[in-house]
Amino acid sequence: MKRASFKKISRREFSKAIALTGTAVAFGNLRLMGANERIRLGFIGLGNRGDQVLDAFLEHKDAEVVALCDIYQPYIDFAAKKVGGAPKQFKDYRKLLEMRELDAVVISTPDHWHAIQTIHACQAGKDVYVEKPLSTCVAEGRKMVEAVRKYNRVCQVGIHRRSVSFCQEAAEVVRSGLLGKITVARAFHIQNEWPKGIGNPPDTEPPSDVDWEAWVGPAPMRKYNKNRTFYRFRWFYDYSGGQLTNFGVHYMDFIHSALGKDAPVAVTALGGKYALEDNREIPDTLEVVWEYPGGTIVTFSQFDATASPASIRNAEVEIRGTKGTLFLMNNGYEVVADKLTPNEFPARTPLTREQDKNWRAGEKAEIEPKKVVAKESSGSTVPHARNFLDCVKSRQKPNCDIEIGHRSTSTTLIANIAHQMRALLEWDARAERFVGRSDADRLLSRPGRGPWALPEKV
Repeated sequence: MKRASFKKISRREFSKAIALTGTAVAFGNLRLMGANERIRLGFIGLGNRGDQVLDAFLEHKDAEVVALCDIYQPYIDFAAKKVGGAPKQFKDYRKLLEMRELDAVVISTPDHWHAIQTIHACQAGKDVYVEKPLSTCVAEGRKMVEAVRKYNRVCQVGIHRRSVSFCQEAAEVVRSGLLGKITVARAFHIQNEWPKGIGNPPDTEPPSDVDWEAWVGPAPMRKYNKNRTFYRFRWFYDYSGGQLTNFGVHYMDFIHSALGKDAPVAVTALGGKYALEDNREIPDTLEVVWEYPGGTIVTFSQFDATASPASIRNAEVEIRGTKGTLFLMNNGYEVVADKLTPNEFPARTPLTREQDKNWRAGEKAEIEPKKVVAKESSGSTVPHARNFLDCVKSRQKPNCDIEIGHRSTSTTLIANIAHQMRALLEWDARAERFVGRSDADRLLSRPGRGPWALPEKV
């Protein structure tokens, strides 16, 4: 294996290089940009999601991709053909960050790399687009927020529904009060992977073209297993929070936007690996329940051993109010009105036919139904990339600023803790601590490994 690329630079050498690169821009972007000026980007992580995000940025003529970085050369080669020209190529992201000509970096590495790479990018004076989920633990996310603020960086978290126009409109419908008092919101990730799931390959030696040491980075060192690499890393807690943080963070963020809230007050979760015959660590069946201030229950259902839709409209998210329900689909949304009765519900049940008729007399809806079918998909990253580029120029906070992304990611991370502890946990969002549960608090952070441990101060 080729591992020299991640051993050439000591922490001290890297810190000196970053200081030279980033000190001059720590309090603002020295290169004053016009509205049409091209923004010079470096991409860190180019597999799967990185490739998709690269496509989104290439849609914009003012995005100039000048550097590519990945530990896997075929990914770099594939991206270089798309970009054209002669972008600089790196295996070690720290070398990319030393490029003074870079304005911003796009980080689409596996989740366990996001924190240290974002912090290093901020210290190097680069603006950052970092994929979701933001972090693998709450403490990492808070350090990332601190770094963005300290070095005055623009940071967009890749929760891209924040920039999709029909998702923005749907959230505003809920915030406007049209649906009445919101009592319930539900979100779903459902697909049948039974019986084999991701399979159960044995541990082996890494292939010659995979730098396992460099891939593992901040995570605990384990024996190489092909399911622990590239996209399937999401099924293992060393590198990810599972489908709860992968898909769930998108849906929870939309619910936050719609409710005008950014954190729950309590969480619990049940589930496990009930049906699938693979070597995953995450559940194949999971139900999470959060309680939000003001009296709203939010649930996330992950069903990976059954495929029938759980939502009436086969929606990704449904938000239920006293006057009606909003269903968010991947290509639009629908508002369904409830028929309300002006009469009190009889205390005695069951009702006779006459009692039921009298109770329902005058029943009518108070809101108009509505259905929006959009040309764009909720999965489109193109407008999110556009918003980031605009904010790099304007120095405004982007649609999914680092604090927003941190809060939405934290909501899913504390649910994993509740599941691990099989507990109902109260959450103090201001302190970012559980109430009266120091045992649970210990799971809000995790140690780094070797040179990849997060600094005490950013």
